[in-house]
Amino acid sequence: FFLLQTTTTTTTAFIPKSNFARISTTPTTTIPTNPIPTTIPTTTQLCMHNDLIAASTTWLADAAATAATPPEPAYSKASYYTTLGLYVMSFPGVWSAIKRSTSAKTKRKTYVSPGEAAESGKSLRQQAGEIMAYMKSKNYEVKEAGETITFEGMVERSKSQAFFLTFCTALGMASLALVLQIQFQNLVLPVIGTPNWFYLVLLSPYAGIYYWKSGDRIDNIQVKLSTNDEETENQIVVEGNDEELDRMWRTLEWQEKGMVKVEGLLEIPPPVL
Repeated sequence: FFLLQTTTTTTTAFIPKSNFARISTTPTTTIPTNPIPTTIPTTTQLCMHNDLIAASTTWLADAAATAATPPEPAYSKASYYTTLGLYVMSFPGVWSAIKRSTSAKTKRKTYVSPGEAAESGKSLRQQAGEIMAYMKSKNYEVKEAGETITFEGMVERSKSQAFFLTFCTALGMASLALVLQIQFQNLVLPVIGTPNWFYLVLLSPYAGIYYWKSGDRIDNIQVKLSTNDEETENQIVVEGNDEELDRMWRTLEWQEKGMVKVEGLLEIPPPVL
């Protein structure tokens, strides 16, 4: 019989001398076993490990708090509130434009034209006839006749004006909503929560409805004719709607008194015969 002893490198056999000639030692494969840690962490190592975990936890908490905190604005607050104040003061102009759209802007202006004694001039009768024909074409009727002629006409409401007022009001409400959205970012109302200020744009159609419901308006224009002693210049004093006055003097080729007419660059001169 013989006894085998296993080591990490070779296997050694103890056999009787009588069998030594017949059996020799051969290498064998070592069967691995699960490694078992033989060192135990010291108290210092455990403390360092706990400190590392605590530092990591603190860093993560700080990062989460930084992400949750909104960043501070990078603009100048003085410039922002100055611009905001100017905008608030100018915003009532939108309401003023809507209110003025239902009433005429009355002005009084004096125009001149060549008189009967001037070259290519017209007499007061001819001038009055031209004015009468123009006012008839604009659906105005003579209300009073005398030294001053009063014309009365009906100004119809305009769809284009209604759409224009709606468009301007929508732009004004959108800009107001943008200002409120920036100013009250963290505002929470009791019922609706965080408001969406851009819903204010939905109020813009009421501007057009307000203008349309005002209906047609009655417009009066007063005209007074006179001439100088030499009858070289006729003077026309007109009081009425500013827009109608502007169309009138351009159509009848008048010149505002005290003003010099300058030919535009795009105006085509009459052909020379």
